[in-house]
Amino acid sequence: MSSSSVTGVNGGTTVAGTSSNQVLTQDDFLQMLIAQLQNQDPLNPLSGTDFAAQLAQFSSLDQLTSINTQLTSLASTLSSTNSSQVVSLIGDEVVANGSAVTVSGTSTTLAYNLSQNATQGTIQIYNSNGNLVNTLTFGQEQSGNNTMNWDTSSVNPGTYTFKVSAVDGSGNAVTATTMTTGIVTGVSYQNGVPYLSVNGQNIALTDVQYITTSGN
Repeated sequence: MSSSSVTGVNGGTTVAGTSSNQVLTQDDFLQMLIAQLQNQDPLNPLSGTDFAAQLAQFSSLDQLTSINTQLTSLASTLSSTNSSQVVSLIGDEVVANGSAVTVSGTSTTLAYNLSQNATQGTIQIYNSNGNLVNTLTFGQEQSGNNTMNWDTSSVNPGTYTFKVSAVDGSGNAVTATTMTTGIVTGVSYQNGVPYLSVNGQNIALTDVQYITTSGN
């Protein structure tokens, strides 16, 4: 019989009619092993050592396939769990990187982070049309998270954005990162990344700094 369709396992095994770079499955491996036994040279049969080595390879392939199946199942479970945890944030109040703030009462908190100590700074507030509606000032503040209360007793309810500028004692600019505080009203996914709907903006979960209250 011809054995041109099957070569030795240790010599770049291929299956007849398949490409040499095709992924080898358990069925392929078993078929090759059977074909090799059927087509071996009677005068030079496969030695017990070689046969045992090939069985060991088959056993390893079986174990790897089982591990891959378990990992796939685990990944699916973790993904489902993470999705449930993200959805559970709906109704919670969070503080996250962002520049939007919702005005719905007589006082609104503006939160921001300073990269270093500042001696003075300003907060510019814009309406939904991008028009400047107010400018607040502050004096010396420490690095880290800071807040300022904005008197919104005479401000129309809605969503506003703000920008913070600050300088240190030498007049050098201090990096200020604005933070948005609001209730999570929804969850969406973009390319597998979860986003929270806060103050009418989609905020990546990784931008959330902390959860302040729970509505659940």
